[in-house]
Amino acid sequence: MNSVLRGDCIEVMRGLPAASVDFVLADPPYLVNYVDRSGRRVANDRNDHWLVPAFEGIARLMKPDTFCVSFYGWSRADRFFHAWRRAGLAPVGHLTFPKRYASSTRMLRYQHEGAYLLAKGRPPRPAAPIGDVIPREYTGNRLHPTQKPTSILTPLVRCFCPQGGLVLDPFAGSGSSLVAARLVDRSFLGIELDPAMHATASARLSAGPRRRPPLPADVGAAA
Repeated sequence: MNSVLRGDCIEVMRGLPAASVDFVLADPPYLVNYVDRSGRRVANDRNDHWLVPAFEGIARLMKPDTFCVSFYGWSRADRFFHAWRRAGLAPVGHLTFPKRYASSTRMLRYQHEGAYLLAKGRPPRPAAPIGDVIPREYTGNRLHPTQKPTSILTPLVRCFCPQGGLVLDPFAGSGSSLVAARLVDRSFLGIELDPAMHATASARLSAGPRRRPPLPADVGAAA
């Protein structure tokens, strides 16, 4: 607990106790073979052989009647839906994270990312539901090619993980979700395959004071 484990999340999760996690915040590879401007790649982004077993493992670890928020690649949405439903996770909401900039321009200027709110069983409605549009700031992707800002993650943890609960991120990357959990006083457990990213996340979690970030004005209060 309160650490990031190195390894394949499918294998690591097999060794963890069932029904032990209060909330999952997952940012899996988008299955798009992403390469950033400096040539950095995301592990396992070229195939989807891991997708179904990973979410089956996630669902096994989730306590009954709990939530998972999963980011996804919009152009591979059918594959993500297949994996979620095979694992017994039902979509119950969609979140949008608009950007002030375009991450790429093709047929459109792509200026947002999305995530689904997934339910195992029938979780109770949050005491103070958050809005489904949360503006995203730019991280500079200094620590990871697709680094998420903690400012969009802390509202999710506050809302969907109870006080004293455990947050799991099976695709921890540079550890942003784990930092977010720590900032709002939740326990956390991350898993990361890439050794360089594991080292980055571990160093990040071992440094810096714990403090509560303010909520963005348009997100509102959360539980």
